[in-house]
Amino acid sequence: MDLRPKGSAAIFILLVLFTLCKFSEAQNLCSAPANLPVILIPENNEIGATVTTLIAEDEVTATITSQNPEGLFRLEGYNLIADTVLDYETFDQNNPYEVNIECTKAGSLSTTLILKIVVEDRNDNPPAFAESQYTLNVDELSNVDTSVGLITATDPDKTDRLYYQLDSPEGEFDLEASFNPSILVKKLLDYDKIKKVTMTLYVQDTPIGSTAEVSHNASTTIVVNIIDINNRPPWFQPCTETEFGTSKMCMSSGYEGTVNLNEQAPGPLSLKPGPVMAIDGDLGRNEPIGYAFLGGNKDDVFQIDTDTGSITMLKPAGVAGPIVLSVMAYQKENADQFATTTVILKVVISSAFPPTFVKPSYEGFISEDAGLDSLVLESKTSNRPLRVQATDQDFSDGYNPNLRFEVVDGTDFSITPEGFILMAKAVAPGTVNLEMRVVDTTNEESSTASLAVEVTPGGQQVKTGEFSSGDMAAVGASLAVVIVLCLVCIGLMVHRIKGHNADWKKISEASVFRSTFGGGSGGPKEGVQYCNEGFQHDGDSGSVNTKLAADLENKLESGLKPQQRRRSAQDKTTPSAILQTTSGPPPDSSSLAGSETIDGEKEVKPILTKERRNEEGYKAVWFKQDIDPSTKEEVVIIPDAGEADGGREDDDDIEDEDNLRTDMDSDDEEHF
Repeated sequence: MDLRPKGSAAIFILLVLFTLCKFSEAQNLCSAPANLPVILIPENNEIGATVTTLIAEDEVTATITSQNPEGLFRLEGYNLIADTVLDYETFDQNNPYEVNIECTKAGSLSTTLILKIVVEDRNDNPPAFAESQYTLNVDELSNVDTSVGLITATDPDKTDRLYYQLDSPEGEFDLEASFNPSILVKKLLDYDKIKKVTMTLYVQDTPIGSTAEVSHNASTTIVVNIIDINNRPPWFQPCTETEFGTSKMCMSSGYEGTVNLNEQAPGPLSLKPGPVMAIDGDLGRNEPIGYAFLGGNKDDVFQIDTDTGSITMLKPAGVAGPIVLSVMAYQKENADQFATTTVILKVVISSAFPPTFVKPSYEGFISEDAGLDSLVLESKTSNRPLRVQATDQDFSDGYNPNLRFEVVDGTDFSITPEGFILMAKAVAPGTVNLEMRVVDTTNEESSTASLAVEVTPGGQQVKTGEFSSGDMAAVGASLAVVIVLCLVCIGLMVHRIKGHNADWKKISEASVFRSTFGGGSGGPKEGVQYCNEGFQHDGDSGSVNTKLAADLENKLESGLKPQQRRRSAQDKTTPSAILQTTSGPPPDSSSLAGSETIDGEKEVKPILTKERRNEEGYKAVWFKQDIDPSTKEEVVIIPDAGEADGGREDDDDIEDEDNLRTDMDSDDEEHF
């Protein structure tokens, strides 16, 4: 079989081969660099920038026949030029730009070159949050590491990776990771302590803490609201808050009031420290509160309003004494949350009058530097403390022992139970106006009065309870003058005693005698024998006149010369005094001479007696005749006439007498 092609078939084959040769020549007229199927161009290029340069033979003409989209590129010779700014963010990566170029040459078949152009992304855009502020809610007491939200940013530069950082004021929250902005709880949150946390979330397109320059960043604000959960029962008001671990309690001391025996009080009862009231312990929830009695309401005397807690009387109380009521406050929506307290009502006998202040208003003064617990004074110039007083007409004398004074709504000053005003804390100069109240503690009846305390600047008023240096100096000067006057008077008395010791001796003996014998103001008494006690009790050393007289006599005799001693013995034979009544002449002194014999070597004891004693060692003043005490005759003491004796008129005796007086003065001074 002849397999050679026929004439027409051979011609066809030759034509095909020729065409292929011509096509191969056309493809070689122009081409892309390195025959790359895709050409990359960075975004944000400049207009007129060269995208690529074609490789072509000489005398080859290149022309853009079409492009998608139109108007993006143009040819200048063999250079493909960008006529617009290309943006990666608007570029569809699944549909690259396409440019069709036809290359022609004389004597050659034209060829078409198809170029695929892709826009290359650059980091030219910052990250951004969808909102400028976000709000999150989280329950109080949420567990640590509980996620409360996820907030992310976006970056038009799709190839960028974003990193986050959270700024929380007290470290209440933090991020799970720098590249994962999930917000976690990091501290136990208490609604009563913190109700809102404001934070800032930052984002950047470079790692946190890296040395690379941060090209772009952004931030947003996050507000976290702490939600109060229902975890606390009602709190009676007022109360004192106490924390126990993560729990908080509020302790109430209860309420008290008074009602009159056998009287029904109209309206709600007045209680202290205020009406029965409770609030939700979860302050952010403020759940409705209900009230009820738990017990203690004997005979159904009282009732309580379930909504307000007001207590009223259904009938009078018939028994005096305290009534204790137990009150429960509960959440109306959740009765498991409840609290209890006590209300103590005193049943008292009412009085006709309340206690009242003596004056409707008082005014006091105190220095600002007086110090705590210092007394308020009545005036600026007085150290007398101000005292407020009250009376009660229910008492006949106005004195009610059951009163209590107090200051209403004031802490600068306090009142003692006696009514004195005390400074309770430091107060600036000026006038402090207060209201005082006096309360009858048995029935709580009261009345008020005003008090104005003028606080003077420091140094202008003497401190309460103290004396100033000027006062102390004045007191010291006064005491010094008194002491000097006393010393002068004592000196004068000593001088006169020294100058008249002899007369004093005589007057003393006579005075004792006169009072003993019945010459005193009381007069003689019947049935009493008047005699000298010193005579009856010779050993009595307690007789002042006897001992003093004996001492003086001994000193006289011991200080005399022998000649003077003999003369003194002669003088002693004469009685020291002659008694005379007003009804008769004085007795003869001569009859008394020699009545006693004095031995100068023995002790002489002077006595007063009605009987003469001849025993040695005694000197007696005796009476010539008995005097009847009932006659009430006046007894006259006549001084001893021995001083008129002529023997004493000579010069020697006078000189001796002067010497003797000097010695006696010295001895008497020692005796006293």
